Parts: sequence; structure tokens; C-alpha cells
Amino acid sequence: MALCHDITAMRDGFKGAAFRRGHVIRPEDVAQLLDLGKRTVFVWEDQAGEIHEEDAARRMAAMAPVEGAHYTEPSEGKVLLLADRPGLFRVDRELLQSINSIGDLTIATLPDHYPVEAGARLASMRIVPLVTQEKQILQAEALCAGRPLLALRPYGPRKTGVVITGSEIYTGRIQDKFEPVVRRKLEKFPGEILGVTICDDDLEGIVGAAREHLARGADFLIFTGGMSVDPDDLTPSAIRRLGAEIVSHGVPSQPGNMTLTAYLGEIPILGVPGAAISLPTTVFDVLLPQIFTGDRITREDLIRLGDGGLCQMCAQCRYPNCTFGRY
Repeated sequence: MALCHDITAMRDGFKGAAFRRGHVIRPEDVAQLLDLGKRTVFVWEDQAGEIHEEDAARRMAAMAPVEGAHYTEPSEGKVLLLADRPGLFRVDRELLQSINSIGDLTIATLPDHYPVEAGARLASMRIVPLVTQEKQILQAEALCAGRPLLALRPYGPRKTGVVITGSEIYTGRIQDKFEPVVRRKLEKFPGEILGVTICDDDLEGIVGAAREHLARGADFLIFTGGMSVDPDDLTPSAIRRLGAEIVSHGVPSQPGNMTLTAYLGEIPILGVPGAAISLPTTVFDVLLPQIFTGDRITREDLIRLGDGGLCQMCAQCRYPNCTFGRY
């Protein structure tokens, strides 16, 4: 009779299949099977309406194709989704919950809005028993028809203009520390920084600097300084004067509480508070990947930052492998 599933052996640091699915059991196999604790074996018999775990895993992978990633062949009943390129991993969480509620099907993924590098494990799919009713797979396939469950959004190039405000920096009383920070963070993404302008606390001067960057072809603007609610903090007013639509000034996430998000047509604008200079990870880091995918940031996106929005201030920052910035 043919084995219904792989039989795993664990010995001397080895973990792998001692017998593969489909192996026809021979008399000389019995002793080894007993050594593996297998007094009983499960064999395959074709029955209408049932599907084997490996075939089910292949069907689950086929119903959720992801450009820029690939699925492995089934191993121990499951398939893995691996990234072929860097990008922002996206999950339709409502659809995922519906599929995982069907019965025997299980899909585990990285969180939605998760930045990944090439080679990252994105998802794992399998059924719990060795076989299940095919109608469960058919139900999942119907749910996924025309609706992507998973996506790996690629980063596109941006031409960035940076406007740094503050009289203390403009007059040279204090050395600017933001430019090195923004250059270090943007080097993870494709594109270029067109220029960095340091402005006095002057509304027209800040607006003029932004317009100069736009005239040179900037399709992403970053402002820093003057982002609080003090009357002499002019940067939010300058962004409005520029004609931008403010998505939100302030987000339920710390550090970076006073982050401003806006759009001038299709051009994203971020107003970055001073925490980005002194702390390794802030809301600035959380939003940059979506900026470079070209997916518009909504107020609903920002509101969802509240759940997991409080940084734990670990002695060694491990972002994004932490609770911060999930939305």
C-alpha cells in the first residue's frame, strides 16, 4: 500500500522525511517504521470529494498568486511563500479571516503593511488533517476569485525635495542634524534627493523653497521643524499655503505623534517632527515604504496605527520585527 503522507524522522540533529508520500511499503520497511514509533500507517485510497494535504496546499497557493514572490513545493503538507524582491507586503485581512474560518484550511502570514527584503518568508499554507473535503478548497477558491488575498508592492523611484525649517539652524546657531537622517533612511529606497533647503521661520520662504523643489521635478516633499502646535510653528501652515490637502496632522502613534501627512495632487508630503533625529524608529519609518509603493495613505490607514502604535523603546531597535507600526 502507498503511504498517504511523509513520515518524518528526527535523530542526531536531522529532521526530514524518512519515507515520502506515495512510497509503497515493503516488508523491510517495517522495522524502521517501528523505530519511528509508527505502529499504524495511513495509506491513500482514492475517494470522491477528498483532497490530500499536498494537493490542497498547491490549490491554496494557486488561488493567491503574488507577483514578485513564489511558492515552494509542498513539504510536510505545507507550502511557503517567499519574496523575490524587496517591497511592502499587503494582506486582505478580512478575506484571510474568512478563509481561515472555513474549517481545515490554515493560512499564516506576516502582518499587513510589513516591509520585507528579498528571501523573506511571507506566508505558509496548509490544511490541518491529512485529507479534507474538496468542497472546502472550492469555497476558498470562490472567495479569492477576482480579489487578491496577498500582494508584494514594489518600491518605485522618487525624486525627493527636503525643506528644513528653523531660525536656529538657518542662522547657523545650531548645526542641522536632520539631513543625515533623511539621507540614511531614503537610501533604502530607489530614487534620488533633488536637494535640501534650510529655511528661516518665514512662511513665504518655506513655501518658496517647496515650490523650487517642485519646479525641479520633485514628486515627494519632506518638511521638518516647526511641526508642533505652537503659534510660531509655521510648517503646517506653509504646507496648506502650498495648496496641499492635509490627510492628518497628528497620528495615534509614538514617537512621531505630530507627523503630518498631505498630498499636493498625487505628490505625497510628510511633515516630520524632531523625534526622527534622536530616535532610531518613528512614524517616519512606518510611512516611507507606502510612499515608495505609490499607494495613497488614507486617514483610515493612520487611525489604524493606534493598535501597536506605542514604541517599546527597546535598548536595541529591531524594527520592523516588533509590535510598532502595524496598521
